[in-house]
Amino acid sequence: MRFIAYQDKKIAYQVEGKGTAVVLIHGFCEDSSIWEEFQADLLEESHRVIRIDLPGFGRSETLPGVSIEQMAQAVHAVLFKLKAREIIFIGHSMGGYVGLAFARLYPKMLRGLGLFHSHPYADSEEKKENRRKSVEFIKRQGHALFVKQLIPGLFNEKFANSNAFLLEKLTYRAARGQSAGVIAAQQAMIERQDETQTLSSLDVPVLFILGEEDQAVPADHAEQIHLPQTASIHILERVGHMGLFEARKKTQRIVRQFVDFCEEN
Repeated sequence: MRFIAYQDKKIAYQVEGKGTAVVLIHGFCEDSSIWEEFQADLLEESHRVIRIDLPGFGRSETLPGVSIEQMAQAVHAVLFKLKAREIIFIGHSMGGYVGLAFARLYPKMLRGLGLFHSHPYADSEEKKENRRKSVEFIKRQGHALFVKQLIPGLFNEKFANSNAFLLEKLTYRAARGQSAGVIAAQQAMIERQDETQTLSSLDVPVLFILGEEDQAVPADHAEQIHLPQTASIHILERVGHMGLFEARKKTQRIVRQFVDFCEEN
């Protein structure tokens, strides 16, 4: 694990391999460790895999009042340190929101954008209110109980029942984090802007990986697949919000094919 200073806070990252830079960004209440097994299929001599802990998660320190844009800027700061001038960005869930902000701020750096169970839309008023309630719950009870309730609902029910150890591991990792980081991320998602225009205007390939049983990305968000000029679309059966675990081999293959396509175009 390496670190850089961003706004006087530590941002943690890892780099493996060499060649085309593939940036893997985790989602809410996750950290870069979620990609440990997933990235194996990408680690060849032709790929440089960069995993980053977003502010407030993993070993990165919390940025008070952080925005999704600032998360994207923190990612950029790591890439600047690594002299990575062109990247393929794969973001899971909240990581996809960061990817879209990155695409708007640094479009010339992108060779491709992957939205892994993510979307460009701003929160509905109902979603914002649910996030505010979560913030109040965390302030009263702490975030450990919050993530214990959150994580099982991210998976297909059958998969969750058959993979209790994995869920316990993810819950434990999330509970080790910082309540302040979880609260800051919730607020950042409440305040994030709609990135529909960003997605529509991208001139690089966009990957969509969606789960048929994803409760976090509603079915009506599937219309996003028509926005980009060039899109690779995959809707996974019997998969919730965590396809990188629920259908690991299949999604590894999908991401690898997308990375190869981006390199060729």
